[in-house]
Amino acid sequence: MSMCQFALPLLIPAGEGFHITLMLWAMRDIVKRWRPQSLANVKGCKEDNLVNIPMPVFSFARLGRCNLSKSRILNHILSPVQQHHDFFVHQNMEGANIVREVSDGLVEISWFFPGGSELLDLFPDPVAVTNLRGDLESNWTQFNFLTKVSSAVFIFIETMDDQNYSILSNIEESDTNYFIILAPSSRCISVETQNHIKMLYPILKINRKNVLVKNNSVNDAELVKKLQLIILDSVKSSPYYITLEEMSHIAADLGICIDEGSEEHQNTRTLALEITKSVKDVVQYKNETMVLQGEHWKQLAKIEKEMCRMKGLGSDNAEDYRAKLVKKCAGFRRQQSECSMPDGILTFIAALNNLSRIEKRYFLKWMKLYLDSVTRNHLSALQAEYKEQYYKVNPNVDRLKELDQIIMNSSLGVEHFIREVGQFYEAEHFLANDCTSDQKLHNLPSIAADLLLDGFPLELIDGDGSNIPMQWITDVLVELDTKTGGQCRMKVITVLGVQSTGKSTLLNTMFGLQFPVASGRCTRGAFMTLLKVKNNLLDGLGCEFILVIDTEGLKAPELASVEESYEHDNELATFVVGLSDITIINLAMENTGEIKDILQIVVHAFLRMKELGKKPNCQFVHQNVSDVSAHEKNMRDRQKLLEQLDEMTKVASRMEEKSSMTKFSDVMDYDLEKHSWYIPGFWHGVPPMASVNTGYSENIIELKRQLFETMKKQLESRNPQSISDFIKWIKSLWNAVKYENFIFSFRNSLVADAYNQLSIKYSELEWNFRKRMHTWINEAENEILNQPASELESEIWAGIKEDMHQVLQEEEKVMLEALEEYFESGNKYVHLVERYREDFFRSAATLKNEVEDNLPIKCEEAIRIQKGKHEIQFVQNSYLRTIEEKATSLLDNCKNVKHQLSDEELKSEFEVMWNKTISGLQFGSLKNHNVSQEMIDQLRKDMRHKAGYINEKLNEVKSLDGYGQNGLDLDKKYTQSRWYENMPEVNNEDYWNKVSSLVTSLKEQCNCYVTEQVNTMKDYDQTYCQELLNFVNERLNEEDVRSLHLTPLFELDLKLLLLGQAAPVFQKKHNIFFQENNMKSYLDKIKPQYFSTFKNVYQEKDESKARAQKFYEACLKPALSDYVYKHLGGEIVNDILTSKDSIRYSSRTFFQYTLLKELLEDHDFTRYIKYNNQYETFVKNWIVKFITNKYKDSTSLETLKSNILARILRKVRQALKDPRVRETSNVSQCLKTFCTILKKDLVIVQNEMKVITFQNNASPVQFSADIEEFLEGVEKEMITEIKHFTIEYVMNKKTFKPQDVLFRKIFGCGNQCPFCKAPCEAGAANHKEHFASVHRPQGLGTYRYTESKTLSHSICTTDVVGNTTFLNSDTDWKPCLYKEYRKIYPDWTIQPDATIGSSNYWKYVFKEFNKQFSDYYNAKPAGLPEDWYVITKEQALQNLKESFNMN
Repeated sequence: MSMCQFALPLLIPAGEGFHITLMLWAMRDIVKRWRPQSLANVKGCKEDNLVNIPMPVFSFARLGRCNLSKSRILNHILSPVQQHHDFFVHQNMEGANIVREVSDGLVEISWFFPGGSELLDLFPDPVAVTNLRGDLESNWTQFNFLTKVSSAVFIFIETMDDQNYSILSNIEESDTNYFIILAPSSRCISVETQNHIKMLYPILKINRKNVLVKNNSVNDAELVKKLQLIILDSVKSSPYYITLEEMSHIAADLGICIDEGSEEHQNTRTLALEITKSVKDVVQYKNETMVLQGEHWKQLAKIEKEMCRMKGLGSDNAEDYRAKLVKKCAGFRRQQSECSMPDGILTFIAALNNLSRIEKRYFLKWMKLYLDSVTRNHLSALQAEYKEQYYKVNPNVDRLKELDQIIMNSSLGVEHFIREVGQFYEAEHFLANDCTSDQKLHNLPSIAADLLLDGFPLELIDGDGSNIPMQWITDVLVELDTKTGGQCRMKVITVLGVQSTGKSTLLNTMFGLQFPVASGRCTRGAFMTLLKVKNNLLDGLGCEFILVIDTEGLKAPELASVEESYEHDNELATFVVGLSDITIINLAMENTGEIKDILQIVVHAFLRMKELGKKPNCQFVHQNVSDVSAHEKNMRDRQKLLEQLDEMTKVASRMEEKSSMTKFSDVMDYDLEKHSWYIPGFWHGVPPMASVNTGYSENIIELKRQLFETMKKQLESRNPQSISDFIKWIKSLWNAVKYENFIFSFRNSLVADAYNQLSIKYSELEWNFRKRMHTWINEAENEILNQPASELESEIWAGIKEDMHQVLQEEEKVMLEALEEYFESGNKYVHLVERYREDFFRSAATLKNEVEDNLPIKCEEAIRIQKGKHEIQFVQNSYLRTIEEKATSLLDNCKNVKHQLSDEELKSEFEVMWNKTISGLQFGSLKNHNVSQEMIDQLRKDMRHKAGYINEKLNEVKSLDGYGQNGLDLDKKYTQSRWYENMPEVNNEDYWNKVSSLVTSLKEQCNCYVTEQVNTMKDYDQTYCQELLNFVNERLNEEDVRSLHLTPLFELDLKLLLLGQAAPVFQKKHNIFFQENNMKSYLDKIKPQYFSTFKNVYQEKDESKARAQKFYEACLKPALSDYVYKHLGGEIVNDILTSKDSIRYSSRTFFQYTLLKELLEDHDFTRYIKYNNQYETFVKNWIVKFITNKYKDSTSLETLKSNILARILRKVRQALKDPRVRETSNVSQCLKTFCTILKKDLVIVQNEMKVITFQNNASPVQFSADIEEFLEGVEKEMITEIKHFTIEYVMNKKTFKPQDVLFRKIFGCGNQCPFCKAPCEAGAANHKEHFASVHRPQGLGTYRYTESKTLSHSICTTDVVGNTTFLNSDTDWKPCLYKEYRKIYPDWTIQPDATIGSSNYWKYVFKEFNKQFSDYYNAKPAGLPEDWYVITKEQALQNLKESFNMN
C-alpha cells in the first residue's frame, strides 16, 4: 500500500473488540528515501525506516455533517502539480460511494516526501497527514490522540451550534495549532455559527486566520492552495516533530493498544536488541563476531576451487599437491572449530532453539529491522566521508580505496548470522565425522527448514565468499524433505540479469516475496524461497512447491575490478540455470547491445544444461519499456537478438566441443514471440511520491500466467524434481562449475542413475533381440540340416535369407519402438539422458547389422555341413539299397522254402547274403588331411608380400610340430630398432607388458575358436586356418597395436605359434571324424538291425511297437537330446536374467560394482593383478565360475532341462496326432511327413530310418499311436540319460555358450582408460565416447616415474585438470599435457573429481598392496600421501557405492 501511495491505517477502531489499536508493527518494514531541499544542491539524500523518521503531523477531522470531502481535499494537498493521486479513498472514486460500516473511527495516515526539486516539491521536508474517518464526536479518543501528536489539526464543519461548540471547547490545552474549515450548506454563514467560532478563539488559541471558509465563491483549488501554504508555513516555523515510534507512547497513555505490545513481540525485541546493540561499526563487528565467514571461509573456497583447477601445481605430483590442499582444508576447518562462539551468535542460536515458531518469526523480523537501521546509519556516514574525500582538491586515493572496500563490506543482515551459524555447523560436522556432537547446533537444519516453509529466504550461494556451505545446505534440505513427507515435487524458477535491473523487485511483485536486499547494495550470491502451491493449481502444475531463486546482478560494478569477475558470473549463471526449470533473463530497456557479455554467459550455461538433458525454458523480460506498441515495434530487434543468440550458441558450442549445437533453440525452449516480454517502468511518476505503475503489475501477472502455462507444458516431457533430486543437482552442479573453463563432462548421481536405467532397458531389449534371433537360427539350421543336399540350391537359400531379413527388420522395429517409447514415456529423469539417445539408437542398428552379418555365416556353415554329409550319405544310401535288394530277394527265397526255417538257419542264410553283398561293394576312402602341412601352405600365401627374409625363414619351416609348445621369447628383434632406441628405458617394461598382453589375448581368442570348431560334428576345413590368420591380421592392424611398432618377424613367429597350437588339435579331430565315417564300420554297425528286421518279417511278427521303439531310440531320442542341448544355453541366460542375480548383469555399471565389491571382500592381490592386467580373461573366468557355482549342485539346471524337454515333447505329440501324418499311405511316408512338420525343431537322422522303414507294412495310424504311447513316461527316462549335460558340458559346447552371451552383455566395448586401465562402462554398444565411474592410481596400470622408477600414484581424474604431462608410445615418447589428453585419446572422457574421498577405493587397494604391485611390475613402491594410509575398508566400500550410485 505504501509503494502504491495509498494511505495506511494508523488507528484501527475497536469494532467488536474492546480496544483501539495503533498499527506500528505493520509499518516497521517500510523504508523511505527522500531528498530534502537542504541537500538539493549537493545531490544528497536520506533514507530511514518510516517509523523512525521525525516529521510534523497534520491531522484532518470532521465535526458533524459536512458536504465537503476532506479525503478529496487531502489528495489535492499531497499531489504535486500535474501528478494527481488518490491517497485517500473518497466518495467520488469508483466503488467508494457505499454505506460506511467498519471505517468509522479509522485514522489513516499518508506522507509527502520531497525529491529535491523546487518545481515539484510541495514541502521542503517530509510531512505526515492523518485523516479521521467519521465524526470526531463519536471517536473522541482517536481525535484526542491526534491533538497530542499533530503540529496542526484541521477540523471540517458545516455549522457550529451549541453542541459542536461544547465538544470543541472540551479539547485539552496543548501546543497544537487548530484550523477550522467552514463549508456552509448555504451561501451565508449563520450568526450562530459565527458567534460560536469567535467564542472558540481563546479556548483553541486561534484567530480569524485560523478559520477558512469554503463556499461557492471559493473553489477547491483555492482552498487547497491555502491549506498547502498553512502547512508550508508550519513546516518552516519549527513545528512539532514526532516519530511513529514516539506516537506509540502517547497512544499507550490514552489506553490505545499497540499492535506490537504483546509479550512475544517485546521479549523477542529485547533479544534482538541485546544482539544488535553492540553493533557500532559494522565492519569491525563482522570481523569480531562473524569470524568463520571471514578469511578462513574465503580461503576454504579458494582451496576447493584449487583442488579442481590445480593452477599452483607446478612440478609437484598432482596427488601429492592435492593431498596438501586436503590437509590445508582440514586445517582451516580445525581452526574454525576451535573458534569460540561470540555472545551475539550464542544468543542468536539460543533464540532459534528455544523460541516458539511464531516467536522466531518476530525475532528474525526485529533482527532485520535493527540490523538494517544500523547498516543504513553506518553506510550514510561512510558515503558522506567518501563524497567529502572525493571532492577535495587533492583527494587521498588510498583512503578512497579503503572507503570503497569498507562500503562493500558494510552489509549486515540476518543472512550473515545464519551464514555464520551454517559455518559453525559445517566445521563441527567436518570434525565429528558426518554427525554433529554439539546439541545446540544439532537442531539448526530443522529450524532452518521450518523457516523455509514459512517463506523465509535461505542463502544458497554466499555472495561474499562465492561458495556454498554444502553440508549445511544439504542437511537443511534433507530436513525439509523429511518435513514434507519425502514425496513433494517442485519446480524451480530463477532470474538472471545485470545488476540493478529490478530482478528482486520482479520476483517480489510476482510472488509476494521479500528477498533480502542489503541496504545500499543489491543482492549478493543467490537466495532461494519456497512457495506452497495452492490446491487448485496442484494438478495443473504437477508440483507441491515452487522454488524461486534470486541471484546477484551480473557485471556488478563493485566486482568490475575484481580478478576473475567474469568467471564468477559464469559460475553463478551455469549453476542456477542448471537448477532451473524456467530461467528469466531480465534486461533493461529494449537495447541488448550492452548485455552481450551476459548473453554469452547465459548461452554457455544453457548449452551445458542441454548436454545434461535439461532444456530449461527461457523468458526474456525487457523492463522500462512503456510504449504500447513495443512488442510489435521490436519485432526486428527480437529477430536480431535471436540471430545474436544463434551466433553465440555456435561460438559456445565450439568452445564446449559440442559442434552439433548451432541454434539457440537447440539448447533451450525459447519462442521468439511467446517468450519475450516488454514491461513498463515500475514507477508511475517521479519518486519518492511516485506510485507503482499499474501497467507494470498487469504485465507481471501476464508473465506469471505464462510461467504457469510453461510448467504445465513441461509436464509432458519431464517430471518435477523432488527435494532429494534437487540436493543431488546442487552438489554435482556446484562441483562441476568449479572446474576451469567450464568444459566438463557432467555426470551427477541423477544422470548416472538415469543412464544406468537406460542401459538396463537397452540390455533387456538387446537380450530379447538376440534370444529371438537365436531361436530363428536354430530353426533355420535345423531346416537346412533336414534338407536333402540336392535341394540346398539357390532357391532354398534365397528363401531362408528373405525370411532372415524379414525377422531382423521386425525385431529391429520392435527394439527401436521400445526405445522410442522409453524416451517419450516421461519416465523420471529420462530427459537427463536425451543426449545419449543417438548412441542407443545407433547401437540398435549396429546390433541388427552384426547379427545380419553373422546369421548367413552360420547358415552357410550349416549348408556346408549338410553338403559334406551328403557325400557320405550318398554312398551309404547306394550301399543300403543294394543290401535291401539282396535282403528282399533272400526273404522271398526263404518264404518259398517248404519248411519253416529256424532262427539259426535264417541267420546262416542272412550271413551268406550279407558277406557276398559286402564283398561285391567297392569302398571308397574319405580324404585324409595333413593339417600341419596345409596350414603351412596357407601361411605362405598369407605372408607372401612380406620382406624377403620372412619368406626365407618361412620356407625353412617344414612342420608346425614344436611351434606351439613354448610361446614367444619376446625380444627387441621384434621391434623397429630406431623407434625402440628413442623409448625411455623406464618404459621398457611397460612396453613389453603390452606386447605380452597382445600375444596372450590372441592365444585365448584362437584357442576359443579352435575349441568351438572341434566341438562340432564336422571334419576339418581349410577355412579354419584362414580364420585364425584373419584374427591376427585384424588385431595387428588396429591403432593401439600399430603404435607398438612391431616387425614382420613378430607377425610370422606369432602366427607360427598360434597355428602350431591349433594344428595337432585339428589333426586329432580329423582323425576321429575319418574313423567314424568309415563305410565298412558303418555297415557292420547296422547289420544287426537289418537281421532283426529280416527275421521278424519272415516270421510275420507284428513289429509296429518294436519299430516304434527303435525309431524313438535311434532317431527321435538323439534329436530330442540335441534339442535340449541347443536350447539349454539360452534358457540358462534367461534364467539368470530373470532371477535375483539379474541385477549383476543388468548393466555394465552394476557388473563393475559387483566385481569390485567382491575383490574388496576377498582381499586377494593375485585377483587384482588379473583384473587390472587381464581384464577380459578375468571377466570371462568370473562369469564361468558364477554360472558353474549357480548350477553345479542345484536342481535349477534339471528344472531347465525338464522344461525344454516338455516343450518339445508337446510338439512331437501334436505332430503325431496331425492328420497329415496319420493319413499317409505307409510308414515311410508317415515318418517323412512327421519330419517335415518338425523340420524347424528337430534334426532326425534319415539313414537310421532306412532300417525302420525296410519291409515295414504297419499302418501309419497304428505306428503313430505306438510312438505316442511309447512317449508316455519317457520324460523322466530322458532326464536321467541326459544328466551328462552338466553345466561344464553346456558351457564348453559351441552352439550357445551362456558365458559368452553374458560376457558380451556386460563387457561392452572392452576399451580401458589409457592411463589407469579402468574399463569403459558406456551402456550403448556403439557409443561415441568411453567413460568410467571410478579411475585408479596409474601405477596399478603399470605407469611409473621416469627418474625414480617408483609406481605412479597419480589419478587421471586429478591429473586432467593439472599441468603435469605424460608420455608413452601413443605420444611417440613426447610429453603431452594431461589436460590435453583428448588430443591423443579423443574418444575418452575422463571426468575430473576433486572431492576429498575421490577414488578412495583404489587408494585403499594401492596402500594395502603397494609392495606387491611394485614387485610384480619390477618397480619401486609408490610414495603414497599420508592420508591414503588412514583410509579404511569401510570407507573404500562407501566410496565404491557413491561412485556407482548404489546408495
